[in-house]
Amino acid sequence: MAEQPTAAPPPTIFLPATPLPTPTLPPLDSGWQTLEPGLELRILNVVDEQRLWQESVTVLRLDPAYFRFDVHYRPGKPLQLEAWQMETGALLVVNGGFYTEEYFATGLVISGTAPFGSSYAGFGGMFAVTAAQPYDPAEPLQAALQSFPLLVRPGGELGFPDEDGQQARRTIVAQDRAGRIHFLIANRGAFTLHGLSSYLVASDLELDVALNLDGGPSSGLLLAGEGDEPRIYLPAFALLPVVIAVYPR
Repeated sequence: MAEQPTAAPPPTIFLPATPLPTPTLPPLDSGWQTLEPGLELRILNVVDEQRLWQESVTVLRLDPAYFRFDVHYRPGKPLQLEAWQMETGALLVVNGGFYTEEYFATGLVISGTAPFGSSYAGFGGMFAVTAAQPYDPAEPLQAALQSFPLLVRPGGELGFPDEDGQQARRTIVAQDRAGRIHFLIANRGAFTLHGLSSYLVASDLELDVALNLDGGPSSGLLLAGEGDEPRIYLPAFALLPVVIAVYPR
């Protein structure tokens, strides 16, 4: 019998020793970007000691000379964030404070000058809109909502000193020392309340006071664009009975 030919070994392919690409770390600070008069955007990325990306904080800073603020409430009849924007026609819509499983606010809400619910006793804070501008106690309230806790106490002091250990997505409404209103969303869910309180106090945002709004799946922000597409959309993953809305003056 003829001897079977031996199969040739497969060729060996040598690849050049190319290192794997290093993941690109997003810029830690975008700087303030003017979107329109009185409205600025800033993105702050937070890293840990190993320079690993932990959180992204979206900040919108608004000058009350250009914008007015309102609170909209549908007790027991919540809407998606985008539906709130369509219903109100607001330039900016942000989720409000805490609510029950039946979609009733757990604290006081004033919407259309009408009060709803009952006030928190001895804790929390309030986002209040007067006829003149937010946070003016000398004027009657046109709109307001309560939430908790204060992350920055008046004067820029640490508002939540104790570590709770619970990480979640966070929404914050704040006022800086120049009287401008800030809406902030930490969208990746890395911050505890204490960690966020410490971060805000140590930041260069010059916040005078900051109030934690409902977080977790409720956190959401929509900045409308000129057409159907929003300029900024960080969706809430829950129905919302109460929102803060912003309109051009």
